Amino acid sequence: MEFGSRRMHTTMPSKLRSSLLPRLLLLSLLLLLFYSFILLRRPITSNLVPPPPCDLFSGQWIFNPETPKPLYDETCPFHRNAWNCLRNKRENMKAINSWRWVPNGCGLSRIDPNRFLEVMRNMNVGFVGDSLNENFLVSFLCILRVADPSAVKWKKKKAWRGAYFPKFNVTVAYHRAVLLAKYKWQPRPSVEANQDGVKGKYRVDVDIPADEWINVTSFYDVLIFNSGHWWGYDKFPKETPLVFYQKGTPINPPLDILQGFEVVLQHMVSFIQRQVPAKTLKFWRLQSPRHFYGGDWNQNGSCLLDKPLDRNQLDLWFDPRNNGVNKEARRINQIIKDELQTTEIKLLDLTHLSEYRADAHPAIWLGKQDAVAIWGQDCMHWCLPGVPDTWVDILAELILTNLKTE
Repeated sequence: MEFGSRRMHTTMPSKLRSSLLPRLLLLSLLLLLFYSFILLRRPITSNLVPPPPCDLFSGQWIFNPETPKPLYDETCPFHRNAWNCLRNKRENMKAINSWRWVPNGCGLSRIDPNRFLEVMRNMNVGFVGDSLNENFLVSFLCILRVADPSAVKWKKKKAWRGAYFPKFNVTVAYHRAVLLAKYKWQPRPSVEANQDGVKGKYRVDVDIPADEWINVTSFYDVLIFNSGHWWGYDKFPKETPLVFYQKGTPINPPLDILQGFEVVLQHMVSFIQRQVPAKTLKFWRLQSPRHFYGGDWNQNGSCLLDKPLDRNQLDLWFDPRNNGVNKEARRINQIIKDELQTTEIKLLDLTHLSEYRADAHPAIWLGKQDAVAIWGQDCMHWCLPGVPDTWVDILAELILTNLKTE
C-alpha cells in the first residue's frame, strides 16, 4: 500500500503539468494577440518635426511667356481709368503679366472664381483703407466677375466702390478711410494764415474710427484693413498739418506724423478687437511699396523700368537706413507688426513680393493727356491686370484655408 501510494503521488504532478501546458500556451497566445491589437490601435508617434506651413509671401518671380492670360481685360466695368493699363496702351503689358510669383517650397494656384464664390455664397468681403486697397479691390472684382457676369456696382453702407454678385449673393466692397481714424479739415482765418503760412489743420481724433466704416463691420464676414500711404509730410506739409486729438482735446506735447500713426493704430486695432464680431476673418494688408526713382511723386520721380528688380537691389530701394525715396513702407510695416502681434488679426504681408515689381506701375500711361503734368508719374498704384491679381490669388487661398479650419 505504501508503495502504491507513493506511485500515485509521483504520477499526478506529471499529468497535471501535461494538462496545464496547452492552456498556458493558449493563454499566452491570446494575451499576445490582445496587446498587439491594442498597440495597432494606438497612434503612431514620431519625433520627426512636421513641415512648416507654406509661406506664400516668400519666393521669387519667374518669367514664363506661356503664362495664361489674365482673367479679365480692359472691358471690365469695375476698372478705374488711371489703372486700366490695357486701355491706356501701356507698353510691356504682356511682359508684365508673364511673371508668376512662385512661393518657396510650395505652389500658388490661380484663383478659381467659381469655386471661391461658391464657398463664399451668402457672405461678404470688405476692404477698408486707402487707394491701394481700392486698387486691390478692383482687381478682385474684375476677377470674380468671370464667374458672374451679371454682377452690378454696389455703393451702399457708405462704400466708396463695390460690386454685388447676385448668382452667389456675395458683396465685395471698399470703404475709403485713408487714416482709418476720423479727421476733418479746419481752416484758419486768412489773416492768421498770412502770418506764418499755416492755412489750417487736419484734426485727427485718434480714438474715433472714420464714419465710412465705424458702423459697417458686422455686415462683412471677411475684412481687409490697411493704412500708411497718407502718413507722410508730402500729404500733410507744415502749411496743412495733422493735429491729433484724444477724448476731444489736443494731445500734448504734440505728436509728429509717425507718432500719430502709432497712436491711431493702437486705437483702431483696439476698436476692431472689441467691436468687430469674433467670427469675422480679419486681415491687415502691409504696405504696397512705391517705386519712384530720381525723386518723389511731386519731384519728377519716375518708374519707366522694363523688368522687375533683382533681389540684391531691394535693400538699396527700401531699407530705411539708406534714406531713399521709398523708405516708408518697411518703417510703417514694423510699427504695424509690433501692434498686431498679440491680436487675432492676420498679417497679409504682400510687401516683399511687390518690392520686386518696379516695372508694373501705370507710370506715364494714366489715361488723361495732362495727368502726368499735374500729378506726375504714378509709381505707387499698380496696372490692372497686373501685380494685384497675385495679391488676389494669395488672399483667396488664405480665406479658403481659414474657412476650412473653422
